[in-house]
Amino acid sequence: MRFKCFRPLGLVQTGLLALFFVASTPSHSQLPAQSIVMASTTSTEQSGLFAHLLPAFKKASGLDVKVVALGTGQALDMGRRGDADVLFVHDQEAEEKLVADGFALKRFGVMYNDFVLIGPVADPARVRGRDIVAALKQLTSANSSFVSRGDKSGTHAAELRFWKMAGVAPVPSSAYRACGCGMGQALNIAASTGAYLLADRGTWLSFKNRADLTVLVEGDTRLFNQYGVMVVNAAKHSHVKTAEAQKFVDWVLSPVGQSVVANYKIDGEQLFFPNAGK
Repeated sequence: MRFKCFRPLGLVQTGLLALFFVASTPSHSQLPAQSIVMASTTSTEQSGLFAHLLPAFKKASGLDVKVVALGTGQALDMGRRGDADVLFVHDQEAEEKLVADGFALKRFGVMYNDFVLIGPVADPARVRGRDIVAALKQLTSANSSFVSRGDKSGTHAAELRFWKMAGVAPVPSSAYRACGCGMGQALNIAASTGAYLLADRGTWLSFKNRADLTVLVEGDTRLFNQYGVMVVNAAKHSHVKTAEAQKFVDWVLSPVGQSVVANYKIDGEQLFFPNAGK
């Protein structure tokens, strides 16, 4: 199976920017009545998807959506604290645990894209191909530099799953750098050091400071990247705007919302593929 390629908007993203979003997000008591807070992953916000999607939702519902773009783990933590009304993220196992723990209502799959392994064009570790597990084994064997987001994001969670599938520890500590940062900053580090890393395809294609990096591993079905959406549970946090958040979930899962997702394209190429109900 080979996934389609995407070509999103330009991206400059740092960990400090994510912190700014958290610090500058108004509390629920400060927000207008006709608005909700969405905690989401950086790829949905900085790919330009929400700039395309949310005006259509506002036109249909009259609701504003204030987006806080973070790593998925941090976005889920916002849900646990009751600092968001709706979550739009990409780590299904963690999402389902949040629901099981009672902090969110039912989780729904909404769309997908894929992950890719990035590295130097010369590919000194010789990982190029379609098998992500074989590639990680080879990286360890070659003691190649690897940059990990290390931030509990959906991409970080996927990377850890792939290392586990490979049956090897990440490349030796001397060559493994967990930056605790967002995708854009991790890509900048890899570009400046000639390292390998895992990225979501949308963020990679919107990254401009590539130096000699390129996509080396793609098309493995295990690189599938599913996004989910869910309402935070007001039984845990009574101030959560459940009804308004549910309006967004219902709309983005509807044929109209799914069509808006599908119609988001850059240079004629589709960035996300709706799959609600599948």
